[in-house]
Amino acid sequence: MKVMITTNATLFKKYRDKLPESIVEELEEKTKGMNAKDIKRIAEQVLAEYIANQIQPGEAVGTIAAQSIGEPGTQMTMRTFHYAGVAELAVPQGLPRLIEIVDLRRKPSMPIMEIHLEPELRADKERVIEFAEKIEDVSLTEFATIEENFEDKEINVILKEDVLVEHGIKLEDAVRKLEKEVRRKAKKVEGNTIIFKPGFATLSSLRRFTERILETRLCGIKDIKKAVVLQEPDGSGWFIKTDGTNLKDILKLDGIDASRVISNDIREIYETLGVEAARNAIIKEAKEVLDTQGLKVNPRHVMLVADVMCYKGEPEPIGRQGISGSKSSVLARAAFEETVKHLHTASIRGHEDKLKGVTENIIVGQPVPVGTGRVKLGMKG
Repeated sequence: MKVMITTNATLFKKYRDKLPESIVEELEEKTKGMNAKDIKRIAEQVLAEYIANQIQPGEAVGTIAAQSIGEPGTQMTMRTFHYAGVAELAVPQGLPRLIEIVDLRRKPSMPIMEIHLEPELRADKERVIEFAEKIEDVSLTEFATIEENFEDKEINVILKEDVLVEHGIKLEDAVRKLEKEVRRKAKKVEGNTIIFKPGFATLSSLRRFTERILETRLCGIKDIKKAVVLQEPDGSGWFIKTDGTNLKDILKLDGIDASRVISNDIREIYETLGVEAARNAIIKEAKEVLDTQGLKVNPRHVMLVADVMCYKGEPEPIGRQGISGSKSSVLARAAFEETVKHLHTASIRGHEDKLKGVTENIIVGQPVPVGTGRVKLGMKG
């Protein structure tokens, strides 16, 4: 008679040192209620497969990853990908986007967010559209016309009352917001006209003040230029795609499903959610670029690139400003970019190259310290 096991944590005790914790936890979850014999058989099979898939010591994983991503990367197109039926949202794909990811650009050329709402909200299209309108960054230029009175050194802001009503903004709230943003009290308000007399002597100072007024945001979230409502792929509801990103402020809003808010700005993700989230974003974004182009690359190569970029605790670009430029080897740095500069600096400062990496050993023409090249034989005298 088979005895059913209700808890199998003790059965996996001997595998905890041999398998990663996440695999052991998954095994425990999926083998609940099974008998001890079957659990042992499955665990042994998983362990055998895990060992078979491990990389051998001395394997040139960096070179293999670079080749595996670089070779199909030569077949990438330079095109821009448009969301179906949404001409307003274009995402850079192919080589430009991959370069953007590994260079960790300060801002993506086309920052985009995907905002998913809570289940009870996303099923109602009208409420999702209302939410999208609420987060769009609307500047004063849509709400008013500006007249500069250089003779009296005054600026008249004439508010469009119909536009204010459309966005649900009261006239007095608009005046208060404008005064707060430009840090000046209005001289007076006549009907829908706000008159500012900033007291500047020169016309250039007055013009700069006008530009500050024009930049004032009356509603919405900063940098969210456009919000488009799209249907969920599974048809379960609606979500919002935005032109522009502001992860920090979006996550503060009520009704947001925070676990499903996606931004394509990796630096912003790091600053808001930390280095682990940034690492996952690098993997996701790079995989999406490769998959969209129909290029099959083992995700472990992409994961290795993300690990190298993030292992110091904050994301670093792969380039002369980041990983390649900070290598300890003079020859490796010189082989990447700015050859003369690196060799010149090393000569002046008397730097020494230990020849421990792949690139520098290839340059000097000696065996590379990978694979069998890591084995050194000594003769007993």
